[in-house]
Amino acid sequence: MIRILIADDHSIVRRGLKQILLEGFPDAYFEEVSDAEELIKKVIQNENWDVIISDLSMPGRNGLEALQHIRQMNIKIPVIILSIHPEDQYAIRVLKAGASAYLSKDMAPDELVNAVNRVLQGKKYITDSIAEKLANVLDQSGNKQPHELLSDREFAVLKLLASGKSVSEIAESMFLSVTTVSTYRARIMAKMNMKTNANLTLYAIEHNLL
Repeated sequence: MIRILIADDHSIVRRGLKQILLEGFPDAYFEEVSDAEELIKKVIQNENWDVIISDLSMPGRNGLEALQHIRQMNIKIPVIILSIHPEDQYAIRVLKAGASAYLSKDMAPDELVNAVNRVLQGKKYITDSIAEKLANVLDQSGNKQPHELLSDREFAVLKLLASGKSVSEIAESMFLSVTTVSTYRARIMAKMNMKTNANLTLYAIEHNLL
């Protein structure tokens, strides 16, 4: 029997993931959490999980930050990150942070069981499109786009600013202070050599970040 921990802030998504996984692992034991803080707490309490499946976007700290925290504690449990965001936006960041796989949610019905089987063998599950992206990154060898220079948290703030969210709205959704978000915004503007949120929105549209 394998032990699977699922983290997603939507109960209907957690239920759907369990149904998918039960087809491949009918005797699996499941537990669920609804945010990154619960995920980290559950892992600290018990490291005997065979695999963690976590949403990327959750209230407060996101799945990527939870993954980074888990890896900083030197916990080796395989982590599969699921997201509504296209692979080209987050896959490389997630894999660099120590994830065993990154799947878009629309691929989950077809690929999730295969991904779990792969990571249970101690291997990474990388789709053909991610493999191509990795190859392109190696080919570019330092010739990065401006948004690729941002930290993971700065990139998350960039996407929210570009989508039209105000600093106060971002602060509330990410459980940060307005001052902290303003600092991130200033760093983003400096790193990307931009002046206004409108510049960020145009850039995000041109680079398919929205």
